[in-house]
Amino acid sequence: MPGNGPTWITGYASLPDKIGAARLVASYLKITPPLETREAGLCVWNEAMSNFEPLRVIWKKSDTSNKPPVFPEGHPVFWKDSNGKEWILFGNPFPTLRCPATFEAWQDSATWETLKPQVSLVSADGKPVKPHSGSIAWNGFRKRWVAVFMEKFGKPSVFGELWYAEADAPTGPWGPAVKVLSHANYTFYNPRLHAELTPEGSPILIFEGTYTMQFADKPTPTPRYDYNQILYRLDLDDAKLKPAQR
Repeated sequence: MPGNGPTWITGYASLPDKIGAARLVASYLKITPPLETREAGLCVWNEAMSNFEPLRVIWKKSDTSNKPPVFPEGHPVFWKDSNGKEWILFGNPFPTLRCPATFEAWQDSATWETLKPQVSLVSADGKPVKPHSGSIAWNGFRKRWVAVFMEKFGKPSVFGELWYAEADAPTGPWGPAVKVLSHANYTFYNPRLHAELTPEGSPILIFEGTYTMQFADKPTPTPRYDYNQILYRLDLDDAKLKPAQR
């Protein structure tokens, strides 16, 4: 994207336009050191140039506006409501915005509907768990929506504790939550479910996340693995997940 500093891309989705052609879309963030967001906008993939091109700016930081409004960011999922209308929901982990699942609706903020995500879950042993980042997906084996998310200020690692939860609808309510992955003073953030990597009826759930020494208390970097993606499998028929399947 034009402008100083790196560009972060989020909210990738493939949406049909009014003539039925698939369009790859995303939102972008312009970042300045150390991790300050200065601009947010929408962008569209250009097949001929093999890159994203800016469509429009949604927000720029100013003295009167310190953070962007809710916009299509995070990990999207598709969902049909009880009337058969298809929506695309954006969230990280739980949905904060939805719009009709078309290219035209995605770029028209008048069609965006803000959702109120669940800010805290209860663990299987009754303790509060605050989600930080993660994703959700429909699971054919469980016939429910499932989530894997990183806990905010967890223990023993403040950004390295991963939890699993279920819900009957993508908007929740979610829980109880069961911890499925832990790190000792290391970060594992932004977990992403990959439902497309397993057959519809499989009990295996696949997710990835970013494994890094960043945001931890000066740990020794893991050779050849630090700041890489690591892929995990979770067996949904494991008895240890029963508390989450109530």
